[in-house]
Amino acid sequence: MRWTQWACLLLGLRLSSATLAVRDHDRHDYFVLQLEQGHSPEVVAQRLGATYVGRTGELDGHYTFSSPKGSSEDVDITLTELRRRRRKRSEEGIIDGPLRKRTMGLEGVVWSQKQELRQRLVKRPPPPVGLQSRQKSAEQQTQDKSVEQQEAIQRLDQIATQLDIGDPIFKEQWHLFNPIQLGHDMNVSGVWLQGITGQGVISAVIDDGLDMYSDDLKANYYANGSWDFNDPGPEPRPRLFDDKHGTRCAGEIAAVKNNICGVGMAYDSKIAGIRILSKPLTDEDEATSINYHYQENQIYSCSWGPPDDGKTMEGPSVLIERAIVQGVQKGRNGLGSVFVFAAGNGANYDDNCNFDGYTNSIYSITVGAIDRAGEHPYYSESCSAQLVVTYSSGHNDAIHTTDVGKDKCNTGHGGTSAAGPLMVGTAALALSVRPDLSWRDLQWLCVLSAIPVHEEDGDWQDTAIGKKFSHMYGYGKIDAYRYVELAKNWESVKPQAWYDSPWISVQHPVPEGDQGLAASFDVTQTMINKANLERIEHVTVTMNVEHTRRGDLSVELRSPEGVVSHLSTPRRNDAARAGYVDWTFMSVAHWGEKGVGTWTIIVKDTNLNEHNGTFIDWRMKLWGEAIDANIQELHPMPDEHDDDHETASAIVTTTSISANPASHATPPPGNPTDHIDRPTKPKPGASDSSTSPGSPTGTGAPDTTTSSAPDATKSDSDSYLPSFFPTFGVSKKTQVWIYGSIGLIIVFCAGLGAYFLVQRRKRLKNSRDYAFEMVDTVDPDESKQRLRGGRARRGGELYDAFAAGSDDDDGGGFSDDEDERYEDTPTGSSGSGGGNGGGNGREPH
Repeated sequence: MRWTQWACLLLGLRLSSATLAVRDHDRHDYFVLQLEQGHSPEVVAQRLGATYVGRTGELDGHYTFSSPKGSSEDVDITLTELRRRRRKRSEEGIIDGPLRKRTMGLEGVVWSQKQELRQRLVKRPPPPVGLQSRQKSAEQQTQDKSVEQQEAIQRLDQIATQLDIGDPIFKEQWHLFNPIQLGHDMNVSGVWLQGITGQGVISAVIDDGLDMYSDDLKANYYANGSWDFNDPGPEPRPRLFDDKHGTRCAGEIAAVKNNICGVGMAYDSKIAGIRILSKPLTDEDEATSINYHYQENQIYSCSWGPPDDGKTMEGPSVLIERAIVQGVQKGRNGLGSVFVFAAGNGANYDDNCNFDGYTNSIYSITVGAIDRAGEHPYYSESCSAQLVVTYSSGHNDAIHTTDVGKDKCNTGHGGTSAAGPLMVGTAALALSVRPDLSWRDLQWLCVLSAIPVHEEDGDWQDTAIGKKFSHMYGYGKIDAYRYVELAKNWESVKPQAWYDSPWISVQHPVPEGDQGLAASFDVTQTMINKANLERIEHVTVTMNVEHTRRGDLSVELRSPEGVVSHLSTPRRNDAARAGYVDWTFMSVAHWGEKGVGTWTIIVKDTNLNEHNGTFIDWRMKLWGEAIDANIQELHPMPDEHDDDHETASAIVTTTSISANPASHATPPPGNPTDHIDRPTKPKPGASDSSTSPGSPTGTGAPDTTTSSAPDATKSDSDSYLPSFFPTFGVSKKTQVWIYGSIGLIIVFCAGLGAYFLVQRRKRLKNSRDYAFEMVDTVDPDESKQRLRGGRARRGGELYDAFAAGSDDDDGGGFSDDEDERYEDTPTGSSGSGGGNGGGNGREPH
């Protein structure tokens, strides 16, 4: 081996040992810095007065530094000053500028974060209620069974014999083969009979540890991909009394075929353990764990997240987001790490997995639960980011799997924690056949192979690619046989592309009660082509909504295809006064759409109380497959501050909504929400044939990146007048007072002009010695009074025409009496009218 190879190897070992070195948080503070390329971390450490620890996990350009507690305050102040100056220079558009003495020599520091120990994440085990008793084993249920069930039990015996499965609880593992509720299992035995059992695939369980000494796991344990981040060391052994969650999840994936307990979905695959959930940890620890050995570890099983209490709204920090993106871009030699997250167990608290920044990530296969009868359990959360469901606890039973101990088994594993690993096992089976599949290929396989369940419940809607989507079930339940069969001949999708909309300004109060605030934006084919985007996979919406009670809000997104995503739903426990602050929601409901047309977002507040708020702005991002793979680049790493300050004005209206904002009924095409009444006060010209049917105001948008709305803060509900009149940010009554005053001034000036014109004509008549007089019989005072009265009536008609929005109004012109009265005055023809001018089959075991 050449000396250069030895040097690289030693450098790699040094970086690895430094990265995973024990952190002494009692005596030191730690900082993660991102440096521009070419800047030495050793030099930065010297300038900061800190110690360089090593590279931060696998993150390019990120390094960890430490400082003793007594002197770390100076480091913190210096880095804070750097952040402040960088932000200020960015906001003011200054490319460069002088640095203060404290920060000189640190120009290469792009970003920094002080590390804090936190306990943010919780396991998603079975909830405390719902399991009163256990189903009997298959052998105990041979009496009083139907012919089909008896035949299924016999078939299960044959499969066990044919595959030489002698594990004692295998026939109780109904999620693998269910002879009682026929058809309600993972349908995996047909895959095994083909010899596909997960060979060559490694899954990492990020959790509270993994018992590598269990006889049910040790033959498949992958030590090199394992690490304990809570009690740093190479063995992620369960140490606390409740460190059982990860071992149970691991058993679902890769329990060995032997004479201990049962088998895993991919029982010949390898399993690694990464322990992070048993103690507080820093963002650096979590970011490192998510990328740990990401060239060997292919799938990461994550049955955890923020608390499922119906009031938490939390996601990964920027550092952790960067680690996730690093994983999908560079893991598995560029094919991408596969992240599988449990959807969450908070449905009983009105929780929604779109309030969890892990489960609503585009990089996650988010998995909900159904029970052994195919029913939706009370705990499994629904959301527009959920891709599929698999089996878990409920219907008086749970998942039977491995437990902590040499030969221990567990029959009560459940919650969405147990659903996620079954998806991991399915993905492992597919990768054992097609190791070249990307992380996005595996998501496509979920969408196209999933089987809808309970289609009669009204929650399902048809999508643009002929599939069905439900917020409760995603695209349906995973069927391992269908998934693997589709994977065998799958043609990998082209690289990921994306379209970023501008920030769309709304600045409008959210009405309470039966009105929702709808804001629209038009996406054109030119925009999509420029973005190199062929078809959509994910849609994300980042929002800012101020509100004094966040749980009162709900949000819908409606696509040009008429598909509705319920981005958020009301939560009774969420009393936060924060509203939505740069929060990003995600939907997979629009998979396969082209994206061209009007996208409408509807914010609702159906609770009539003292709490209210304002919809500030939003932006949308369409993610999907590139048109031209050769020109597509990787997406930039996430950043704390969005430097793209391009803005556009939203088309804003109000719309009638259902009293039940959680309804998932599909609306007819052309309406901006699922319970729509068209605006009752359209703008003049709204019925013109050139209008776009997709726009809620009937106004088409030109081929540009900005909306065609004339005023970003205009809403028909907040004004009696057409949208081209400004509202001044005041109430309807105040608007009437303002425009009424303006109207009276105009009328007075016009009347005064008319009076002087009449007097001038009288003088001309007298000077020409006419034989008759035009107005001698009319008293001047009476004439002025008639003028004022006539104008007042005309102004009232103009107001009524816009306020009522009646289609029966004829528009401009005076009444017959007024026409006769003013036919000899120039002002008689000047009044302008304000009316309306013109496949689900299943292969057998």
